Amino acid sequence: QAQLEESGGGLVQAGGSLRLSCAASGRTFSTYNMAWFRQAPGKEREFVAGILWSGIFPSYASSVKGRFTISRDNAKNTVYLQVNNLKPEDTAVYYCAVDRVRYRSPLSTRGPDYGYWGQGTQVTVSS
Repeated sequence: QAQLEESGGGLVQAGGSLRLSCAASGRTFSTYNMAWFRQAPGKEREFVAGILWSGIFPSYASSVKGRFTISRDNAKNTVYLQVNNLKPEDTAVYYCAVDRVRYRSPLSTRGPDYGYWGQGTQVTVSS
């Protein structure tokens, strides 16, 4: 019933920007933390950014801090990831995820703590 659908990925040149969206349907997630993970070719899935259920205290991986911004609109049941100044090493499939429990604090960066996942959206950055 519940599902997440990512969109907004694409092919961009280094230095470009994209706005990724994750729309949830089937149920609301306004009381759950949400996060973005990514998986590059030949690498493990890694945490990128996360945001508390309330929309405050965003967290970022050190590799993207200052370039990426996570936000959410609970009224629209949607989370966003604004990705700026993209680098070739940002090339990956980006996944949206919802925490398994409500009101977790601090935010988890571990994939197993997230129970709902989208299908992913491809971001490719050319040099």
